Amino acid sequence: MGLLRRIGIDTYMVLLFVTVGLGVLLPADGIAADVLKHVTYWAVSLLFFLYGAKLDPSAVRAGITNIPIQGLTFASTYIMFPIFGFIFAWLFGSLLGEKLTFGLMFLAVLPSTVQSSIAFTSIARGNVAAAICAASVSNLIGVALTPAMVAFLLHQGDGGVSLDSVIKIGTQILLPFIVGQVLRPWVGGFVKKHKVLTMVVDRGSILLIIYAAFSRSTVTGLWNAIPVSSLLILIVVMLIFLAVTMSVIAAAGHLFRLNYPDRASLFYCGSTKSLASGMPIATALFAANELGAIVLPLLVYHMSQLLVCAYISQKSAQRTLEPAEA
Repeated sequence: MGLLRRIGIDTYMVLLFVTVGLGVLLPADGIAADVLKHVTYWAVSLLFFLYGAKLDPSAVRAGITNIPIQGLTFASTYIMFPIFGFIFAWLFGSLLGEKLTFGLMFLAVLPSTVQSSIAFTSIARGNVAAAICAASVSNLIGVALTPAMVAFLLHQGDGGVSLDSVIKIGTQILLPFIVGQVLRPWVGGFVKKHKVLTMVVDRGSILLIIYAAFSRSTVTGLWNAIPVSSLLILIVVMLIFLAVTMSVIAAAGHLFRLNYPDRASLFYCGSTKSLASGMPIATALFAANELGAIVLPLLVYHMSQLLVCAYISQKSAQRTLEPAEA
């Protein structure tokens, strides 16, 4: 572990790779998958209850009214990403083929992640209140805007979507957070005193999300849906796409002279795409026989962003701690 730490890989990063391997080699299926789904759901709910319990209400109000963060997150998710999606589709469409290129465009118009982007913001010691507001608003808007953009950009019918995503965000994310805020006078001191609890739930929820995502792809045979050569090309293109979007968003944070906590919030909320929102939207929009290839770019991007964000958030947390320790 000493050698791994010297190259930037700590115990948590090792756990991430082990989780990926378990998702591929020992995926959760059947009853185990159902149990995992419920455990992940309640772990995420607990995470947001803890956020609500430890965050000062004034910080939440500041997050909601933080216009630069909210505006830049919206612009990166629904303006920058679609533009880059068109550019990458034009550059690499002939290599990816029609279905994967279609999937790339679908990825570009999805909302940002909620659970993982906020957890990464917390790990990196960013502005959690602003991240909660930005990610939640992005998903609430995306329920209506994403199908409309798919219909307009990709010519896919009327693009109607149910309100399940709105209900899930409300019950799994916002409700526990509000309950935590209400109970903060009684439990806030305990949560702040036991910081390890929040850290374990932070990292544990991310590990659960990664394992569930890789298990789902393995069980459904998604890795066998396309040739190995096409999969390798797709992975390279998605990594380039991820690097470009993250670099532009990081640069925007400096360009607009945001402080570090706000830059972290913008980075994790603005550069990520939601598999949890993307899968039900894709199911509603596309035929079952086309679904696998269309969501594959989203799956690859989602897995890559989790691993990259986990590494960056860990390094950022170390850098912010070093001056305090000194």
